[in-house]
Amino acid sequence: MKKFLSYLMYAGLLAFAMNFTSCQDEFEELPQGNEQQAIAASSSTAKLVERTSSNDGSFDNIVDGSSCIAIQFPYTVEIAGIQLTIDSMADLKLIEEIFDSVDGDEDFLEILFPITITLSDFTEVVINNKEELRDLAADCIEGGDDDDIECIDFVYPVKLYTFSANLQQTGSVVVNSDLELRRFFKGLDDNDLVSFEFPLTLALYDGTEITVNSNAELANAIENVKDACDEDDDDDYNDDDFNKERLDTFLVTCPFLVHEVKRNGINQTEQYFEYVMNFKENGTVIVRNRLGAALEGTWSTRVGENRVLLKLQFDVLVDFSLEWLVYEIEEGKIKLYSGDGNKIIMKKACDILNNTPDTLRQILRECSWVIKKVKNNGEEIDRLLGYKFSFGANAEVTLSNGVNTSTGSWAITTNAQGQLVMAITMGDEPGVSFEWLLRDLNNKRLKFEIEGTAYELLLERHCNDNNEDGDVLEIRNYLLGGAWKIAEYTVNGIDTTSSYGDFDFFFSSNNVASISVNADPLVDNGLWRIIRDSEGKLKCYLNYGEGNNFITLSDDWDIVAATSTSLKLRSESGDGTIETLIFEK
Repeated sequence: MKKFLSYLMYAGLLAFAMNFTSCQDEFEELPQGNEQQAIAASSSTAKLVERTSSNDGSFDNIVDGSSCIAIQFPYTVEIAGIQLTIDSMADLKLIEEIFDSVDGDEDFLEILFPITITLSDFTEVVINNKEELRDLAADCIEGGDDDDIECIDFVYPVKLYTFSANLQQTGSVVVNSDLELRRFFKGLDDNDLVSFEFPLTLALYDGTEITVNSNAELANAIENVKDACDEDDDDDYNDDDFNKERLDTFLVTCPFLVHEVKRNGINQTEQYFEYVMNFKENGTVIVRNRLGAALEGTWSTRVGENRVLLKLQFDVLVDFSLEWLVYEIEEGKIKLYSGDGNKIIMKKACDILNNTPDTLRQILRECSWVIKKVKNNGEEIDRLLGYKFSFGANAEVTLSNGVNTSTGSWAITTNAQGQLVMAITMGDEPGVSFEWLLRDLNNKRLKFEIEGTAYELLLERHCNDNNEDGDVLEIRNYLLGGAWKIAEYTVNGIDTTSSYGDFDFFFSSNNVASISVNADPLVDNGLWRIIRDSEGKLKCYLNYGEGNNFITLSDDWDIVAATSTSLKLRSESGDGTIETLIFEK
């Protein structure tokens, strides 16, 4: 989908093009061999160019229901009594999240008028009420009846020439955006003659580029791909506009974990939570409960009333046996509805159900793993933040903070449903001793949990102590160079710096973060690490343990800036708390 283009004034473009050589005594001749490149502004090729350079209004269909128009930011909407100011495309996601939080598939939104909209030809119109908006949108109904072509784009800048009736060049102009190109063609009369400077480069919907050398090649390129991609021209916004073939492929690709079930208005989630559902290409579906028992049924899909329907039939699982409206498939999630009181939500589980125990064993043994978060029996164990696991080949596992090391055993197995489990036994560290259920597996991050329960373990890959990362090494060297003071510490804008003014902070090479008062004897010891995490962010782990005055500094801080004399850190927690911590020498 094309990005929405901001409104840019381009007054006088056509006049410039047509009058480019008006003061010359005679016309400049058309470049040799290009006579066949001149086209009339009313030609089919020109119309394809106009459609390709039209403004795409489908990005905000969740608000206006029309791909032919786009509402200019900012504007305000009201959903379920909540008023939202929409300042950017990112804010449209908030609307979807509110819709998704409400049961059912009927979403109601009110726009606070007046608003200004941009049409496909970049004309601006002020709309004062919903009747005016409805009238304008009437020619662009859900289903994609808008005229724009989104599967191919011009790569700018593009140069065009204008000609007289006898094909003598009368001017030239360079355009730098869809807006400028669309307005150029809009200003032409039907019999005006124009030509592109070839070769032209065009970008396709799949990210590839092609080059064309004539108007015929240009027209063929647009015609061949104009219907090749999903333009998302309905009003679902989050790409709910899938077809039967896409749904069938989506279902058989991976197993699914059941996350929510409601039948006849009664919440049945607890009964079916974490059931595994496998759709087979032959039309059978296998469901395994938490004990591993297999239940077999059938599935089929069909298209009805512009939506795809999924029919499930079981002899035993009567709560699943319905024809379901498939409301959403996005980011590995599928939502099913049937009537007012029936709902199923499932999540794809490719990584955690399609991998063998050996896969997880190999990933764990390749590198060390740093604890980003651990929650055991409901208790968040902050004192283990930044501790490092090392998994040995002989079922031995160690956990270290750089000074103290605990030793235990580990094993990888599968539970009755075929899900991977990492069992750790460490007598002197009960905080990590548990059978951890794998939830997310990749080469840089591992997550273990049963969603919604009191157990969670999050590990970050830590190979070769990040010694190959120049930024990590540089920041570590900065910190090793003497005493540091806290120059600023704020929590949600409240300055608490004065509480730490008397303390000196030292960072040693064995990951010990010590604190003293004006170089006097030790006040406290903690842990520090500088790493680059699985998202490519530079992190500073601080951990001063529980039960002391410095526990508030313990966190996995984002490194905002670092020099030999200053280190700026920032942290934003799940509850919205924002902390800023600045060390200076």
